[in-house]
Amino acid sequence: MRLHNLRRTFDDLVVINRLTLDIRAGEFLAILGPSGCGKSTLLRLIARLVEPTTGTVEVTPADLKFHTAYVFQDAHLLPWRTVLENTVLPLELMGTDTAESAARARAALAEVGLAEAEVRYPAQLSGGMRMRVSLARALVTQPKLLLLDEPFAALDEITRFRLDIRLRELWLERGMTVIFVTHSITEAAFLADRAVVLTRKGGGIKMDRRLALPEIRRNELRASPEFGREMEALLAAMEEES
Repeated sequence: MRLHNLRRTFDDLVVINRLTLDIRAGEFLAILGPSGCGKSTLLRLIARLVEPTTGTVEVTPADLKFHTAYVFQDAHLLPWRTVLENTVLPLELMGTDTAESAARARAALAEVGLAEAEVRYPAQLSGGMRMRVSLARALVTQPKLLLLDEPFAALDEITRFRLDIRLRELWLERGMTVIFVTHSITEAAFLADRAVVLTRKGGGIKMDRRLALPEIRRNELRASPEFGREMEALLAAMEEES
């Protein structure tokens, strides 16, 4: 995927300006930056939920947009549908066979540790469980590109750490491209193999860094010298934009 000379304005406000970025297939990319710098807008441009004012989003293969899933900060579950019924919804909209849809939804729920919760309703779930349902609903379509917009921001730290580990494992198991928007330096360093820091104004790129960390990551990594070095580099870039 290539973002070339992207510019996005809303009236007179320039949110993204002359941004060029190449994203390799199978990459786990974190997008960081201060509030209001255009992170979510950039993700929506990649998803083609909004169109650039100028510039292009080039994807290979051309049908990648039909194999893209999006996870928002809010789980957006339908309260009158069970966990299984919420998870199966994208397949229903695609016209997938009912039996196949249910089997794929159950498999996705198992991947996020919710196999026993399929008959519950959203009101019966914790915040972390609701977000896992949202993740399962995205995974059920077997996406090649997974976009996540600060999905764990409202969760407690322990739940967030657990979901970080599971998301990283799912990425390794599935080989999909993941683009993860966050304002958390710790989360970006733990999850991603590459981190891009956006500038506060103008929506440009302040830093584009490959993270020198092991492929398999556990919570113990957070206390290691190498993790500390990556955190310091990202923090320095963020502080310059604060």
